[in-house]
Amino acid sequence: MNILIINSGSSSLKYQLFNMPEKAPVCSGLVERIGIEGSFIKHTVYRNNEKHIIEQSGFIANHGEGLKQVLALLTEGEYAVIASPDDIAAVGHRVVHGGEHFTGATLITDEVKHQIKKLFSLAPLHNPVNYKCIEVAEQTFENAKQIAVFDTAFHQTIPEQAYRYAIPEWYYKEHGIRVYGFHGTSHKYVSEQANKWLNKVDTKIISIHLGNGCSITAIKNGKSIDTSMGFGPLSGLMMGTRSGDIDPSVIFHLMEHSGYTLEQLSTLVNKQSGLLGVGGSSDMRDIRKMVSEGNVAAILALKLYAYRIKKFIGAYAAILNGIDAIIFTAGVGENDSNMRESVCSELNYLGIELDPNQNTAYNGELKEINKASAKVKILVIPTNEEYEIAHQCFELLS
Repeated sequence: MNILIINSGSSSLKYQLFNMPEKAPVCSGLVERIGIEGSFIKHTVYRNNEKHIIEQSGFIANHGEGLKQVLALLTEGEYAVIASPDDIAAVGHRVVHGGEHFTGATLITDEVKHQIKKLFSLAPLHNPVNYKCIEVAEQTFENAKQIAVFDTAFHQTIPEQAYRYAIPEWYYKEHGIRVYGFHGTSHKYVSEQANKWLNKVDTKIISIHLGNGCSITAIKNGKSIDTSMGFGPLSGLMMGTRSGDIDPSVIFHLMEHSGYTLEQLSTLVNKQSGLLGVGGSSDMRDIRKMVSEGNVAAILALKLYAYRIKKFIGAYAAILNGIDAIIFTAGVGENDSNMRESVCSELNYLGIELDPNQNTAYNGELKEINKASAKVKILVIPTNEEYEIAHQCFELLS
């Protein structure tokens, strides 16, 4: 069954085609700088254990135009992978915010689209684009089932005492103000891989997703019971450009004493903070290079970054009443052995003891990097959100 996965951002569109239930993609690609000068597409076809890469450049005005060019790459030329749009059985869409309405993969109907539209204000950078891509895909792949998989769905198992804020109930009832959580598709995928590795279902796992956006989730018996991102994707851990947790009094102070507008404050905490604000770059590789040169600000940025993660590990160990495993995943989690070492240091009282040799020998596949005698498994698991979306679509249709 051919399932095309679309993961759209504000100016980008990632896609992968799977012939389910095969896990390896048939092809994948990225449409970048949509609506911006310098637009390009990188399309990769996987055939006979070889990668065939096609690159195209030229202005792409909108996501609809980008998807049309993707369709041409899928159906035309030497490396065509389908004969026509009718060969696609389903299109799986990553939708960032599903509110309280959706707990799993959902067949898209007019009512589902209405609910996605109602949530535009809660995810203004993502849900409108996700919605537009659904509409374009409906026109492009007329006979395919359109399916939405929501970032927030995995976290709908969080209990009320964890998802409610300590403000009057009216704000929850009337405005939907509560913890929703994000990166749910990633946390779900890696925690299921961990359960298979541990060969048990009843587990207490802390999943740490470290990319440009960062979040940490407490998972008990396969279900999310708490997560660091809340009403929006700003809270919790320090990130590439986001501040993570910050005392709201700071916001009030800057408004009252420095005349900051809401737009300036949003830009500050979402786009000018985190690694960028403290260390000078949002890219961990740049920060590492500056640290090697003795840059004091970059050194502090790394200390802050690791410290925040350790605080959450301690908190989630408490609410889980123990830990079977912690997981590192996503760009930084999978590739930065020094950060893994910093996070795991001085946590031996929890049973977390990292093996330095195993840690530095990580090779890109699921790996156990704890000491053999350690009580808690430390796992590095590559996330695969696109496959997880395809898997959920396949299960829904099956």
